[in-house]
Amino acid sequence: MASTMTTKPSPTAASGARAAHQGGILEGANPSVYDSKNPIIIFIIQAGIIIIFCRLLHFPLSKIRQPRVIAEIIGGIVLGPSVLGRIPGFTDAIFPTASIPTLSLAANLGLVLFLFLVGLEVDLRLLISNWRIAINVGAAGMALPFGLGCAIAYGLYHEFREDAGLVPISFGTYMLFVGVAMAITAFPVLCRILTELKLLQTQVGVVVLSAGVGNDVVGWILLALCVALVNAGSGITALYVLLTCVAWVLFLVYAVRPPFLWILRRTGSLQNGPTQSMVALTVLMVLTSAFFTGIIGVHPIFGAFLIGLICPHDGGFAIKLTEKIEDLVSVFFLPLYFALSGLSTNIGLLDSGITWAYVVGVITIAFLGKFIGGTIAARLSKMVWRESFTVGVLMSCKGLVELIVLNIGLQAKILSQRTFTIFVVMALVTTFATTPLTTALYPPWYQKKLAAWKRGEIDWDGNTQHTDPQSAETDAIGAQKHDMNDIRKMLVYLRLECLPSLFTFVSLLGGEKPGSAGRVHPTKSVPENGVDETKPLLQKRPLQVHGLRMLELTERLSSVMKESEIDDISTKDLVVSSFHSFGLLNNLAVSGDVEIVPEGSYAEILTRSAVEHGSDMVLLPWSESGSLSETGTTTAEHSMHNMLENGPHTSFLAAFLNRAPCHAAIFVNNDFGTLAKKKTETLSRTKSGISLRSNHDIPSAPIVDRSHHIFFPFFGGPDDRAAMRFVLRLAQNKTITATILFMDIDQSSTTSEIGDIPTKPESSAAKRTVTVTASTSQETFFEQERAFFVSMKDSLPADLTSRVVFETIQTSQPLHETVKRAKAEVGQSSKSNGDLMVLGRGRGSRMSFEGEMHMMLNAEGRTRNVGSDAGFILGDVAQVLVAMETEASLLVIQARKDEI
Repeated sequence: MASTMTTKPSPTAASGARAAHQGGILEGANPSVYDSKNPIIIFIIQAGIIIIFCRLLHFPLSKIRQPRVIAEIIGGIVLGPSVLGRIPGFTDAIFPTASIPTLSLAANLGLVLFLFLVGLEVDLRLLISNWRIAINVGAAGMALPFGLGCAIAYGLYHEFREDAGLVPISFGTYMLFVGVAMAITAFPVLCRILTELKLLQTQVGVVVLSAGVGNDVVGWILLALCVALVNAGSGITALYVLLTCVAWVLFLVYAVRPPFLWILRRTGSLQNGPTQSMVALTVLMVLTSAFFTGIIGVHPIFGAFLIGLICPHDGGFAIKLTEKIEDLVSVFFLPLYFALSGLSTNIGLLDSGITWAYVVGVITIAFLGKFIGGTIAARLSKMVWRESFTVGVLMSCKGLVELIVLNIGLQAKILSQRTFTIFVVMALVTTFATTPLTTALYPPWYQKKLAAWKRGEIDWDGNTQHTDPQSAETDAIGAQKHDMNDIRKMLVYLRLECLPSLFTFVSLLGGEKPGSAGRVHPTKSVPENGVDETKPLLQKRPLQVHGLRMLELTERLSSVMKESEIDDISTKDLVVSSFHSFGLLNNLAVSGDVEIVPEGSYAEILTRSAVEHGSDMVLLPWSESGSLSETGTTTAEHSMHNMLENGPHTSFLAAFLNRAPCHAAIFVNNDFGTLAKKKTETLSRTKSGISLRSNHDIPSAPIVDRSHHIFFPFFGGPDDRAAMRFVLRLAQNKTITATILFMDIDQSSTTSEIGDIPTKPESSAAKRTVTVTASTSQETFFEQERAFFVSMKDSLPADLTSRVVFETIQTSQPLHETVKRAKAEVGQSSKSNGDLMVLGRGRGSRMSFEGEMHMMLNAEGRTRNVGSDAGFILGDVAQVLVAMETEASLLVIQARKDEI
């Protein structure tokens, strides 16, 4: 009888079948060792090193206005065999050969998405609207460098065709690729440079952008032809590939785009931005098109580029879609792609004289071909020589697109590693030189001179021209305007969170609104006297107010796209549109636009706009969030002194006040014309035992009392004089009352009361200032200011005497008296529409209140609560009023420079 025996596994066999260690570094595993089953660890190390390295390089390069692509190209070269790769074991440890496919997969996926974004950025409407000059400049800017590239291709082909890693190709295909590499222009980098240099809205910017669009499209078509010729086994196959590609383009334009647009309109994505489903649909279209162009023998990036071209720009759809994708692509994927390029770039291969001769030759031909071709075409299009030179320089920009072209050539084995390195150096040099050369050839002062010359305002030497008597009369009126106290033109800096208070304040300058009258149907006859009494009477010439909204220009592609489509954005911007509607209802002639600029240029742009519009005053609201960005939020528990901390906004205001070409007014809102901000409600326990907070807003009753009271302490000086004139201008509105208080400071006790307060190390300096000013010149100053105050009081129009009160107070403690009277004057009625304290900024005044300010704050046990920058902008009096929590808004006036 046979017996069945059971065999148990031996301990040795069991131990050999154990699972892999899962403890990681806790069990001694080395995370930098590549594991094909878990490649994510080494990928994270590689990505982290690449991103950090590129960011660190960009910081110093950004100071000389170089685009980010320069830092990424240099970063890739440094991480490659040219620099760090020479360290023994570096490449094997960080970029082992087995890990490159994973890195390449992520980089190429990012490249596909990036080319889709490039297609989105290309607005064919710009090419159509400027087709004539775009064709001239674009064709000349491609033909000459393409021809010169074909010429140098002969030498490159015969000198380096024996290099390792090349496939046997005909000279014609090689020549076509080199010609395309020379003729291409980096459209995304070009847009960025034009935006940073504020050239997009100039004739140079429009010409370069229009030509760049055509150059970009034609360049990709030629590159697709080149790749098809390389990948095809025969000429007939290459023809089939091209015909299939053309058929795919027609299919996308006529079969895919119409239903895509219908879906976008149906879902509201054109008006409100793409929904999540529409983003998913668009990405699927990108991947599908990339897949198709890849399998027919053309690179996948062409398919992605085509989907970007067919996406609509209506309603800002392209911009809003870009905003949802761009950060991940530009921050994460693109640096990986440049790192891969750097790993293939080896400067050490440029090891002979003939090789360096070709480096110089390629750089020279790439730059001169573009420069000469673009310059001649621009000159033939009737641009002046300096504009034409600038067009030529900008068209020579290579950058990112050149790197993509070169990598395609390297992958297709058209270029060897040596020739690839030659062209990478060329791309780096030409891109680096674009910004400084453009700045030198086309500086801002020359742009202003050229614009004035084209308008006929000056001759070429800068002399003013009067072509007709009317223009001379206009200049005479402008010269007399300095003698006028009335403000006819105002520039308002529009900020979203400040709109309610701004609207209320500016409406006070609009005068009386047209009276409402009963209307008569148009078919009814006009009264016998021939006068239609139902029509409102014509008003006097209204105040002209221009609103300027400034948005930050960031490094994002969508920000550059907004700048290139600024006309559409200005027309559809909700803040500017609201400002237009407000003006129509308040007897104001309003206009408005949007500027997209770097935060550091806000003051410069505001100054330029004030000069261009001939503004008599610039009104700047104080940021309630403390930042320049409109995305900042304010808390319900905010107070005025929280708003006045140092920040980017205070730096911007200080920079503008230093260069202000006219009167400037800083408006610090404290519930002026708006509802008081509600405090956050606390949780309340209900009978159910659940804590609830009501989200229901109680309807607000209409404001019955629309009056405002103004309190203005007059200390003297040019700023206070301008402030007094402005107070009287505001008082012409019948809803305003005003108290104008002249602080007649007692000179005999000023030094002892103000100068002897040892609160800061600088107090001795403050004391010396007061002591020096208590002199004959100080007495003369007060006499002049007293005379000015009396003259303004005596010349007060009769219709203002019932609403405006002039008072004089003799005091040795002006700040104490100011705070005391301010608390008695403003914030007394809870039903009013908000009160206002008007102050001069204090430039040119002969008094320093530093000592008395510290004495008051110490006596009340209060802190300064105002940042040093804010204190410099607003002055000592405003700091004390804020610290004492006076219930009113602040308006600080600075007079124009010629009054100081």
